[in-house]
Amino acid sequence: MSTNKVILGSEEWCSFPELGIPLIKARVDSGAKTSALHAVNIAPFVRDGESWVKFDINPIQNNLKTIIHCEALLVDKRIVKSSSGFREQRYVIRTTLDFGEHKWPIEMTLTNRDSMGFRMLLGREAMSGRVLVDPEQKYLLGQPTNDKLKELYHNSERAKTGLKIGLLASNPELYSNKRIIEAGEQRGHEMHFLNIKECYMKLDATKPEIHYRGGKILSDFDAVIPRIRPSITFYGCALTRQFEAMKVFCLNSASAITQSRDKLYSLQLLLNHGVDIPTTGFANSPLDTDDLIKMVGGSPLIVKLLEGTQGKGVVLAETKKAAESVINAFKSLNANILVQEFIKEANGKDIRCFVIDGKVVAAIQREALPGEFRANIHLGGTASVIKVTSEEKRIAIKAAKAMNLKVAGVDIIRSSKGPLLLEVNSSPGLEGIEGATNKDIAGEMIKAIEKNFKWK
Repeated sequence: MSTNKVILGSEEWCSFPELGIPLIKARVDSGAKTSALHAVNIAPFVRDGESWVKFDINPIQNNLKTIIHCEALLVDKRIVKSSSGFREQRYVIRTTLDFGEHKWPIEMTLTNRDSMGFRMLLGREAMSGRVLVDPEQKYLLGQPTNDKLKELYHNSERAKTGLKIGLLASNPELYSNKRIIEAGEQRGHEMHFLNIKECYMKLDATKPEIHYRGGKILSDFDAVIPRIRPSITFYGCALTRQFEAMKVFCLNSASAITQSRDKLYSLQLLLNHGVDIPTTGFANSPLDTDDLIKMVGGSPLIVKLLEGTQGKGVVLAETKKAAESVINAFKSLNANILVQEFIKEANGKDIRCFVIDGKVVAAIQREALPGEFRANIHLGGTASVIKVTSEEKRIAIKAAKAMNLKVAGVDIIRSSKGPLLLEVNSSPGLEGIEGATNKDIAGEMIKAIEKNFKWK
């Protein structure tokens, strides 16, 4: 039986003709179950009713200039645990592995292997019944010269033509994050998704650094787009500050994001800049509940957790008794809350203005579900295109400027007293507003970065 099997060393060169990869060095590892191929800018798409995935690969280690754009039929998505114990969901493709005279179909997962020593890992599932491994040997099937590699990849060589931009976020599968990556690539930039939890930093007065999973140093970035979820604000802003210390342009500074996440402080800032808000009260002691309710005009009123997001932790108290119960319940949990007047005439609607670099680039009206007063899209609210007034635009721009945010989702409510500001979001979602307006909001964010660098 062994005479029918290919004998491989611990490292070998192979190719993937169906992917257009003429040669790539692989680590042959029978200890690993699954094969993995280095891939960046991974994006699923549909072709003729079938699921496909496109991705880019730098086939030669430590060479980011050589890039091959690949497409493959998508076989599966699965959770893979790496040798270091890290678990991630990966796309799985099927293609032909070519060792010269020996070819067979294999399945591989796609993952960023920048921090690994090899662009390709050949696991035992792909070798079973076909391969014997001699771990003391290398390149038993031959090794190309540098001249041969240059010849094979001559047409793949390309100079860096765009900016190097990092998207600092938690979930690469979110619509907003995928759209930003896509928009940057379409405009010719080198886009990288940077998972907040996989970044760590070196604090140094002369040479501050940010490292990525496996020890890779994140260097040479021109810009970073922070998209920090509320639950990880502290660490995400610490990383953003570190990028700022490294002289990387951040499309929303750490200080702007931090103050926008503090609802009480942000409302105080907005008022100091002449932006009107619904009458709001804040107290620490439950003994002040009665006067707190009177302060905002009595019931019905809104009770908001300071730490709440996307409509969570927001309660409508329709009677004074209900208001007292809700306020005292939150106080008993040592939760910080705001009490705010209820704008009945808004009728469950608000306006989301998307502000980028001092301009309102799009606006939608969000309408709550019947029986609901919160218009958040995440809670089932619907979005429709709306023409905002010059006063509403002025308020949105003024609010973003007061918070020092280059990108902001500004929520405004129409009242009998005129437009009132509800909230300013430093990481506004794109799906609802792009879907309703058909505008390329992600592209506008990339243009704001280009403007900073006077990029043409």
